[in-house]
This record gives sequence, C-alpha cells and structure tokens, in this order.
Amino acid sequence: MRPRKRFAQHWLRSETVLDAIVNAAGLREGDRLLEVGPGTGSLTQRLLPKVAAVVGVEIDTVLCGQLPKRFPVENLLVIEGDILDLDLGAALADHPRFQAPNKVVANIPYNITGPLLEYLIGAIAQPVTPAYERIVLLVQREIADRLCAVPGSKAFGVLSVRMQYLAETKLICTVPPQAFKPPPKVESAVVCLTPRPPIQPAQQPEHLAMLIKQAFSSKRKMLRNNIKALIDPEALTPLLTQLGINPDARPEAIAVAQWVALSDALVAMGSGKL
Repeated sequence: MRPRKRFAQHWLRSETVLDAIVNAAGLREGDRLLEVGPGTGSLTQRLLPKVAAVVGVEIDTVLCGQLPKRFPVENLLVIEGDILDLDLGAALADHPRFQAPNKVVANIPYNITGPLLEYLIGAIAQPVTPAYERIVLLVQREIADRLCAVPGSKAFGVLSVRMQYLAETKLICTVPPQAFKPPPKVESAVVCLTPRPPIQPAQQPEHLAMLIKQAFSSKRKMLRNNIKALIDPEALTPLLTQLGINPDARPEAIAVAQWVALSDALVAMGSGKL
C-alpha cells in the first residue's frame, strides 16, 4: 500500500522502534487498546497477540477494508473515521468486547498532534474522565521535547505545563526519518504519557489555563511584564518573591507547581479573571 500524502501517512518500518512502542505500553492480557491510524498494521500485528482487544480508528477507507482481511481475528475492531470527530463511546456501544479502552498505543499523523492530545488527555479545566491508564505515541521530535521539557529549557512552554499538570511524561526513544517509508522531513520520538490527578490541583483550573496562555504570549519577555495587567505592579514583585519565583524570570523558567501557586495567589487577591 503506497502512503497517501493527503493523510500524512508514513509507514514505520523499524523493528526496533516498533518493539520500543510495545514495550513502553506495558501490555497485559486484559488490556483494551485504542490505536489511532493503524495504517497497514505493522504495530497492530504486534499488539493483537498481547491484549484482549484492539480498536483501530482509521480515516483511510482502503486501509479500513484491508486491515480486517489481513488480521481475521476476533479481538480487532476497525472503525472508519476521523478520531477527532468520533464519539468513541457511541461507536463502541454495540461492541461490548471493545468498550472503554484503557490504553492508547499509536503512530499518529503529526498534523493532528495538538488536537489529539486534548482529545485523549483533555484540558487543564476539563481532563478526560475516566483517564486512560497509559498513552504511548510516536510524535514529531519537537513535540516530544516540549512534552518532556524541564523548566528553564527552551522547549518548556504552554504545552509542557498543560500536559505535565495532567500527566507524567517520559521520552522513550528518538526515531530518525530513515525508520519510515517515505522518510518524513523531521525527526520523531516515542513518548509515554501517564494521566493522573494533578499533584497540586489549582483552586480554579480555568484561571490557571488562562494565566499560562497569557504568560507565554510573549515568551521572550519577563513573566512580570506579561502578567502586570493582572495585579498592581507594586504588589507583583513581592508576590513573586514570596512564591519563590525570581521577579526577573521568563515564563519558561517557572515550574508547574509554581504556576499553580501563582494562579491560586492571584485568585485569592481578586485577580481571578484575565
């Protein structure tokens, strides 16, 4: 099957990377998996013998017809459609064996990475519930770096804070373009996301989400310059100092727990709206 450009298809051929994805998922016999974009089934083939069920959501009509023929097994269900438009619960209503997948394992189209992360994990103010136990994705290297970035690094930004508030993030391995056919123009990486309740929940998650967006609106500026409209400038520096935040720090230097503390402090001072 020739990859189709309109669906951003790149077939993963590396046995090493495929094995790394499967190993990172920590599969058990009772697991029910969601695989986004199974393509020709290179990853699907490794998943099926290890778990109770695999639901493959594939947008390509041709591939949807081929996958069940290639894998005529009872624990595979292929659904044709765009995952971002799919009500998964409704789609699985008539398939008891496949309902409520507990893990996601996928080599995803890079052009839907941002919306797909929100589909699978949710937003700060509205996490997906019930949460998946584990999400293992092959993504663009730049996105992986942002997901797993530490405060103070150039890659640390809004996505880093949002995802690390909602999940543990781990870089599994990097993947060169040569691992695919055809090779993409960018490097890739495998990441493992483990959703969990926030370690330090914000009093008003909606405020935290808006604060982060506002603070990173001009990343090169100091944090206090980006949020000075929220609080009397004379009170801002003492507040940041009290919270252990350098008043001259830029947004990428602020840890997730400090963002939560700052949001809570602003809410307590009556700056609950941005």
